[in-house]
Amino acid sequence: MRAKARNIDSNKDLSPQQREELLRALKARFEKNMNRHKGLEWAKVQAKLEANPEKLWSLKEMERTGGEPDVVGHDEKMGEYIFYDCSAESPKGRRSACYDREALESRKENKPKDNAMDMSAAMGVELLTEEQYRGLQKLGAFDTKTSSWVKTPSAIRRLGGALFCDRRYDTVFVYHNGAESYYAARAFRGSLRV
Repeated sequence: MRAKARNIDSNKDLSPQQREELLRALKARFEKNMNRHKGLEWAKVQAKLEANPEKLWSLKEMERTGGEPDVVGHDEKMGEYIFYDCSAESPKGRRSACYDREALESRKENKPKDNAMDMSAAMGVELLTEEQYRGLQKLGAFDTKTSSWVKTPSAIRRLGGALFCDRRYDTVFVYHNGAESYYAARAFRGSLRV
């Protein structure tokens, strides 16, 4: 069951002006951070984006919630460009969310407004895995003051836990918490393939 997350724009059609503004922002970020995608050309990325308007909508949601999405790779076999949230800190518009719907429903009081898994599904993105998170950290220093939920293996989740990561002391750390926990400095980072 796919629940609708808070503050997610249900109209998935971007106006021409919204599309132009988003493409302009993505292009500027792409050109400013060439170390994240060496050897890739913006014109090819833009052509792929324009051919997939539903992906543009997801990127708009990543942008709107503070994720600052950027290209971090190209899957040549699948012909897809890979975007991650590249904001310096965990996206502000997604903080104070527990891990998933089960965790949210298990809280008897002081419930957060939402959960990372439902929010990401409503945005059309996937939570980064621990491996993807570590890959992102090779491109820069992210989450030096915040933390981000990552996709948790089902064996850990079955036992009530969930994983999150951050970067401290120039090292990436992976931690565990009860999936129902939430903090003002923890959100999630998403990935999108276009």
